[in-house]
Amino acid sequence: MTDCLFCKIVSGDVPATIVRESAGTVAFRDINPQAPTHVLVIPRDHHPTVGELAASDAGLLAELVREAHQVAVDEGVAETGYRVVFNTGSQAGQTVFHAHAHVLGGRGLNWPPG
Repeated sequence: MTDCLFCKIVSGDVPATIVRESAGTVAFRDINPQAPTHVLVIPRDHHPTVGELAASDAGLLAELVREAHQVAVDEGVAETGYRVVFNTGSQAGQTVFHAHAHVLGGRGLNWPPG
C-alpha cells in the first residue's frame, strides 16, 4: 500500500533502525519504546491486522512469531522473559493498520497492562 508507514519501511522509503530481517519479515526498533527492548516485527506483505494475516497466510504468521522470539534471543531478554503483543483494531491501540508484533522486555512487565 502506498500510504502505509510500515510498507514504506519495508521498501526503504522511510528509515528505521532494522535489527533483523527474514524472507517474510522485518524487525525494527519502536520510535516510542515502552520498555528497554521494544522491537516491532512486521510481515513484508501488507495485512491490515493479525487476524487477517492468520486467515490469509498462517505460514507467514508462524514466521513472524519465530522472528519475534529470535529478536528476544538477540536482545538478551529471552531468558528473563519478554512479551509479544498484537494490538488488533483501534480500540485495542492499533494505530498503524499493518499487522505487527511488539516484542517487549528488559524490565518487569506488570499484568494486566493498561
